[in-house]
Amino acid sequence: LANTGFLSLCAHGRVTGLAVEAGAALSHVTPVCEGRTLRHGSRGLGLAGEQLSRHLRRLLLQSPREPAVLQALTKRALTQLKEQCCYVSLDYEGELRDTECHCPVRFQTPDGHWISLGKERFCCPEPLFRPELLHHSCPGLPQLAGQSLCTVPDHARRHVLGNIVLSGGSSLFPGFPERMCLELNFLFRGVGVHVEVLANPKRGMAAWAGGSMAASLTSFQHTWMTRGEYQEHGAEYVHTKF
Repeated sequence: LANTGFLSLCAHGRVTGLAVEAGAALSHVTPVCEGRTLRHGSRGLGLAGEQLSRHLRRLLLQSPREPAVLQALTKRALTQLKEQCCYVSLDYEGELRDTECHCPVRFQTPDGHWISLGKERFCCPEPLFRPELLHHSCPGLPQLAGQSLCTVPDHARRHVLGNIVLSGGSSLFPGFPERMCLELNFLFRGVGVHVEVLANPKRGMAAWAGGSMAASLTSFQHTWMTRGEYQEHGAEYVHTKF
């Protein structure tokens, strides 16, 4: 058992840094210093992939296009539509104003129907950065990351700023790393450091990859629960072991 933020950092070969996780059900920001999770600096956002999928459905139903097809869209097809067609805008307000850049794309549903998307492509993931679009009062992920970084001890903050990693399936939108980098550099302008955001192409499974790497280290082997212990004590032994 380990913190997913720490494991995401492990997957990127780091034990110090800030993990920005955007998954299916929740999003988190977790600072880690030398393998130790700073729990008081962790921040959560109750928005992630599932809420974005529902948001996309609402956006599509508001348009006059293919209402019957959209009503019949399955959850799986909606997820595929989101993953294949949506992106994070680097200038949300500008793209909303400039209708000429709402380049429509078409998506074929599993049952053979076609759906056209315009501004829905970049409006769908925007609540990760502007939760107020879904009537949430909490700050967006860049602001939460900024709050979290401010809790890191002064001597370690510069090192953490240089090791910000992304993980989770909802961080895979095209433009997501660039937008995070843009907003964090704006938040920390004047600090004298350029914020870099690390975005591994396989970051959707970063926590699992980091868990595999951490469990393979000899320093972690004393915390394993072996098959023999499991067979002798049962699943409840995990609470004793950890």
